Amino acid sequence: MPPEGALLESRSMRDSVMGRVEALDKVKALRLLPDGVHITTEGVARYFEVSTGVIRQLTARHREELSANGMHVVRGSDLREYQSDKMSLSSGEAKSYPQRRSSLTLYTRRAVLNIAMLLRDSDIARCVRMYLLDAEDDLRKGYASLDRRVTDAESCLGGVGVALQELGPVLNRMSYRLDSLDRRLDATNQVVGAISNRLCEMSADINRVDARMDDVVHQLRDLRRSRSRR
Repeated sequence: MPPEGALLESRSMRDSVMGRVEALDKVKALRLLPDGVHITTEGVARYFEVSTGVIRQLTARHREELSANGMHVVRGSDLREYQSDKMSLSSGEAKSYPQRRSSLTLYTRRAVLNIAMLLRDSDIARCVRMYLLDAEDDLRKGYASLDRRVTDAESCLGGVGVALQELGPVLNRMSYRLDSLDRRLDATNQVVGAISNRLCEMSADINRVDARMDDVVHQLRDLRRSRSRR
């Protein structure tokens, strides 16, 4: 697992885990504005349990990176529209922003996660970073395990190849013997068919002999009758 400082110092490292916004709620519930998407500077400060000044200073130092991850500022008519359409008047968060504000900085979950990886003096931010590092470590272990399993499978395939090569001649011999047996069965079927035909012919001959015998018997009976009448 890389050290915690890797997230603090390396933007590329931060970018690699920027999609894991679930880490925020795993550590502490993140209370968004009524639009369900954004949170204000004050809300971010409360989440990390630091002052708003600390968040503003960090935002000023890393504005470009945070903007790339969803932080933006609304002003003028856009601000008035946002306050009227997106922020509930019953919300305590909304009541803290009177109309005289000239601008409002809003953060998405990605931007808040970005702050967690930049904010040094916050136990909450530190816990978020540790969660991210642990999750990445588990992911790397999972990849390593999968790599080992694939390697094992590949090594087994090598053995299977050798076994198939050795089995080839055996299969060829078995195939030849089966073909020979098949030919012998065909010959046997032909013989059985010929015998069956001969038996049918013999049965017909027997029936003809039976019919002739019946005729002889009838003739003999007729002859006896004619003699007895004389």
